[in-house]
Amino acid sequence: MFGHPQLQHGFTELDDLTASAYGHAVELGGFDRAAIASALKLDEPEVDRIEQVLLRMHLLQPRPGDPNVLAPVSPDVAAADLVGPAEHQIRDLMQTVTDVRGKLLSLTPLYFEGRRRRNRFEAFDVVTDVDAIQNVLNRLGQTCRKEVLTVQPGGARPSSLLPAARESAEGMLERGVRLHTIYQHSARGDLATKAYVRDVTALGAEIRTADEVIDRMLIYDRETVFLPVRTPEGGESAGAAIVREPTLVAYLCAVFQHLWDSATPFACETAKATPATDELKQSILRLMAQGYKDEMVARRLGMSVRTCRRHISEITEELEATSRFQAGYNVAMAGLLGTGPAAAAAEWEQPAPPRP
Repeated sequence: MFGHPQLQHGFTELDDLTASAYGHAVELGGFDRAAIASALKLDEPEVDRIEQVLLRMHLLQPRPGDPNVLAPVSPDVAAADLVGPAEHQIRDLMQTVTDVRGKLLSLTPLYFEGRRRRNRFEAFDVVTDVDAIQNVLNRLGQTCRKEVLTVQPGGARPSSLLPAARESAEGMLERGVRLHTIYQHSARGDLATKAYVRDVTALGAEIRTADEVIDRMLIYDRETVFLPVRTPEGGESAGAAIVREPTLVAYLCAVFQHLWDSATPFACETAKATPATDELKQSILRLMAQGYKDEMVARRLGMSVRTCRRHISEITEELEATSRFQAGYNVAMAGLLGTGPAAAAAEWEQPAPPRP
């Protein structure tokens, strides 16, 4: 512990009786043991205990010129005397932290220049430590100056992550940073995600949705991009590729802009969950027509299989169909996929081989 080792112990003994004795000492101008014992009806051991507590808390100090007399001092003086050393140590430690961080960060230009000279094509870092990734994300979120572009696949945001996301977004928006985020259409039906979107868009963020997105992506100030690390099988692992090479960053920004231009603004007119939007229904119909099974349709559109099947049931009911073949025929007649009747009916009657 900083400061006096008895500090914490002394506070545990600073009870109402000790406080009353301190008040009497202030009135008397000194710690008169007999007068305090009489006023508070204390025995000798209790007076000894109270005196020791007040001494440890620096509320009693020997009177200048007469060290045998203990005089009460004001709480602010006692506090300054007692915790002053600890405050000095904290300030020294904070200065040390600042100095160390400044010296390390001063090496950043040397690091990037060395990396550039060593291999111009090795323009990214792969970080597998989750805490290290989060620390870098937090730092960039606090220091970005202009813009943060985000692609979030998988439908609704996990409710446990939304408070921290809301706090981070509010901090950036208050600094004038532009926030553009793309979700999938399936996020529109989640109440927690809609509440989050309503809050941040009210502060100036812009959020859109698309039927499918390529992958998770975070872009800070069009200078640094975070991408998920992929396994050889194509799955997502615990890690991030941090891209800084200007040409690659510019390309990824162009990819984001392409997704953004074709996405639909996320409007939160009501907190009530809504059925599948027209865009989501079109996406489901298109993937089904391509021969995807329910499980793959759900994965591509960022929703659970159960939710996907519920939407398929709604679509079938709206088409007044009792089978997928009849649904395909009705889709073709209505021109919902923008194809000719024969082509659409053929796709639904003889779907392509199921894809994994």
